[in-house]
Amino acid sequence: MIIWINGAFGSGKTNVAYELNRRIENSYVYDPEEIGYFIRDNIPKELKLNDFQDFPIWRDFNYQMLEYMSKHYNGIIIVPMTMTSDLYYNEILERLRQRGANIKHFTLMADKETLIKRLRKRGEGKNSWAAKQIDRCINSLDNPTFKEHIDTNKMTVYEVVDYIGKSCEVDLLPDNRNLTRKKLDKFKIWLRHMRLLK
Repeated sequence: MIIWINGAFGSGKTNVAYELNRRIENSYVYDPEEIGYFIRDNIPKELKLNDFQDFPIWRDFNYQMLEYMSKHYNGIIIVPMTMTSDLYYNEILERLRQRGANIKHFTLMADKETLIKRLRKRGEGKNSWAAKQIDRCINSLDNPTFKEHIDTNKMTVYEVVDYIGKSCEVDLLPDNRNLTRKKLDKFKIWLRHMRLLK
């Protein structure tokens, strides 16, 4: 099974993905962004595009990686990635479905104010690249193509994880951490995914 977690920047995709990974015994988080950063850092500046998803090679590589893992990995693959293009969705997710992959797709929805607050918590202001994508993401992700939608405005990460686990009929391991440990783990995830040096 591939669980694709979609949503605008600041919607909580990465936190949800790693909490799912923590609570699903046999699971792996695959991050398509890493391929985008590789392309961005290994191409002449004249060939660079504003959005690495616009590179056909990015879409094809991620499709091939996910197809390979879905065939050879005996576990659940969790993919946190914003995907707002119908065409790109079809090139990766629908193509995987056609090849027999079991795809569960969820879009974490939130209003603009909530997304901006969440971005501020992770150190990104209203003029950051992620904040400037909010309107585009909200408008695009409202499309039925990107269902199932989860309204996260009043949900915690842990409630979203429980919802996804139940929807996918996956047994989640119990979460016995206290609040301090949860905050520490969340901070570690944020630290791991900082892009300041990239």
